[in-house]
Amino acid sequence: MSDESIGKKTVRDLDLAGQRVLLRADLNVPIENGQISDDTRIRESLPTISYLLDRGCLVVLCSHLGRPKGPDPALTLAPVAARLRELLPATGVTFAGDCVGDAAEAAVATARAPGIVLLENLRFHTEEEKNDPEFARQLASLASVYVNDAFGAAHRAHASTEGVTHHLPAVAGFLMEKEVRYLSALVANPPRPFAAVIGGAKVSTKLPAVDHLLPKLDILLLGGGMANTFLKATGIDVRASLVEDEQVAAARRILDEARKRGVDVHLPSDVVAAARFAADAPAVTVEAKDVPEGYLILDIGPATVASYAAALNRAKAVVWNGPMGVFEMEPFAGGSMGMARAIAGLDAVTVVGGGETAAVVARSGLEARFTHVSTGGGASLEMLEGRELPGVAALLDA
Repeated sequence: MSDESIGKKTVRDLDLAGQRVLLRADLNVPIENGQISDDTRIRESLPTISYLLDRGCLVVLCSHLGRPKGPDPALTLAPVAARLRELLPATGVTFAGDCVGDAAEAAVATARAPGIVLLENLRFHTEEEKNDPEFARQLASLASVYVNDAFGAAHRAHASTEGVTHHLPAVAGFLMEKEVRYLSALVANPPRPFAAVIGGAKVSTKLPAVDHLLPKLDILLLGGGMANTFLKATGIDVRASLVEDEQVAAARRILDEARKRGVDVHLPSDVVAAARFAADAPAVTVEAKDVPEGYLILDIGPATVASYAAALNRAKAVVWNGPMGVFEMEPFAGGSMGMARAIAGLDAVTVVGGGETAAVVARSGLEARFTHVSTGGGASLEMLEGRELPGVAALLDA
């Protein structure tokens, strides 16, 4: 599966020797009190950065961080520059105080190749998210080639993901290539039997993905808050649990269609429930049909984990999107952790999509046992929906 072309040119397809390269990466890392708490996204960008440095390039690196409404000192990329200096001690890393204009131009003009100029947060300018043509032109003027390695932002047509491609030859970096390859190949032509484990809070956000995957699936396992809506669709009273009443009919339709197609669908048989949405709320494990009055379902139960694991044993490919419960709270993390262990132990192609699901896998310590853990939440979900990502579509065709 991993050797198929993504249909777009990559960094391997251009002669990059000595070029100035505008590299869009996803450096949107969690920062607390000025310290980076998880540098995964920075490290995921290193293979492309190193490849460019090895070819004598000046890497003009750009990214967003958070959702600022203009310049915000709490969302500066300066800590990322500091981390890059630690990860690449032999490389000169300059931090530019802006991403366009005099500060950016001066930083690029005076930097020495091979080296890195990290531009300040793209979203300090509202023109970035508006895909403003002049802002895109200014960004593009800093380089002679554009490389997009920011899969996590590829589902947005922003100036740094789509606009700049009108001015520079545009190709994919290694992380972008890997993400698109695994997710598109899995959805287009999966090894069979093919299973999907879908969780998360809401049916409405996952409905397009389930609809797109259903004709290709052999096994469908449902968990998280969204499973409550499916349980209600089968006539079970889920008491005070989160339910999207306007989606009950859609859940019923999916269950009917799955039955017609011969898809093996599993809903939680037992659940972990509590009287309050709180980590210190006393939890009870009960059958899904016996949730006490006033209680909320906050996780799948151990019998469900065991039956789901058994159902997955025959799968040759599994895609997992969405946690099985409120995994951030310890009493309600058992379902998600149990699924992480079950999927990690399979002899199958195992792909994880979605930020929360990736966080579950990271917390389980089993990341290395999955075939691929996606760095892009919204982007991976849109690929599972069969949609073309603007940031990928804009790259040069292979």
